[in-house]
Amino acid sequence: MRHERTRRLDTPAMGTTLSVYGPDDGFVAGADAVVETFRVEEQRFSRFREDSELSMVNARAGSWVTLSPGFESLLRSCLAEAAATGGAFDPTVLGAIEAAGYDRDFDEVIRSARVVLHRPVPCGRWTEIELADGSVRLPTGVGLDLGGIAKGWTVDLAVERALASGMSWVLVSAGGDLRVGGPAPQLAIDVEDPDDPSSAIVTVQIDRGALATSSTAKRSWGPGLHHVIDPRTGAPATTDAVQVTSWAPTCAAAEVAATVALLRGTRAVADAPSVIVGRDGIVFNSVTPSRNGGPADEPEGEPEDGVAA
Repeated sequence: MRHERTRRLDTPAMGTTLSVYGPDDGFVAGADAVVETFRVEEQRFSRFREDSELSMVNARAGSWVTLSPGFESLLRSCLAEAAATGGAFDPTVLGAIEAAGYDRDFDEVIRSARVVLHRPVPCGRWTEIELADGSVRLPTGVGLDLGGIAKGWTVDLAVERALASGMSWVLVSAGGDLRVGGPAPQLAIDVEDPDDPSSAIVTVQIDRGALATSSTAKRSWGPGLHHVIDPRTGAPATTDAVQVTSWAPTCAAAEVAATVALLRGTRAVADAPSVIVGRDGIVFNSVTPSRNGGPADEPEGEPEDGVAA
C-alpha cells in the first residue's frame, strides 16, 4: 500500500471548478500543464465567447470553414458518437437548447427575471455536416453545442499532458467530470446527491478511467427546463432518471454514456457502468471498476486517498 504525499489544486475553468490531484513529485509542472490546456480549449470551444472557434464556425453555417486540428478531432469524434448512438448523442442541439431558454451564460440565465421560450427546434441534422481535409460546412441554420463532450475531451487531453510533464499519475476533474491517468492508487470518488450537493449518494473506487455526470437538476432554470435536450423531441428530456454518473475509459466517452443513459432512464444501468438516481430517489449502481480498469463485482482493497468529485 502506497503512502506517497499528494497535492491538490482548485481553480475556475470552463464555468466550473477545475481540480488537479496527484503526487507531490512533479505536481507543479503537471498542474500548470492542466491549467494551460483548459485555458486554450475554453477559448476554442466556448459558445459564450464571440471570438471562440466554435462561435465562428456556428456563425458561418452554410459555408466552408477551416478548422484547427483540435476542433476537427473533437468534431469527428462527435459525429462518430452520434452515429454509434443512433442520434441519441447529437452535437447539433444548439438551436433546441437556446429555444428552451439557455441562450446565454448560465449565471445570466439564473439571474434573469424572465426566460423567453420558443417552440422546440428539430434536431438530428448532424448527418448533414460535411467534413473534408481540415474544413467543415454546417447546414444552414444549424449550430454546434459541444458543451459536455468538449469538457470531457479537454480533461482527457489535460491528463495526457500532465503525465507527459512528469507526473507519475494524476486525477483531473472539471466540475466532477474526471479522469485518472497513470498507475494511481485506489481513489474514493463521491457521487453527488442531486437533492443535496453537499452530500454523497454513493462512493465508488477507481484507479483509472473516467466518470462523468449528466443531470436534469444541476443546470435547471424552471419546471421541466434544463440543459439536457432529447434529440427526438427537440425539448428538454423527460425521463425517470434525474442524474446519471457513468464510467468509461475516457472522460469524453463517459460524457456521451451519461447523456445517453439519462435519456434512456433507470433501465440504462444495465447497459454500462453507471450510478443512476431515479426521480423516486432510488439509486441504481453498476459502477465498480477494478484495478484492471473495467467493471468488477467488488472493488479491490481500501481507498488510499479520498477526493470529492
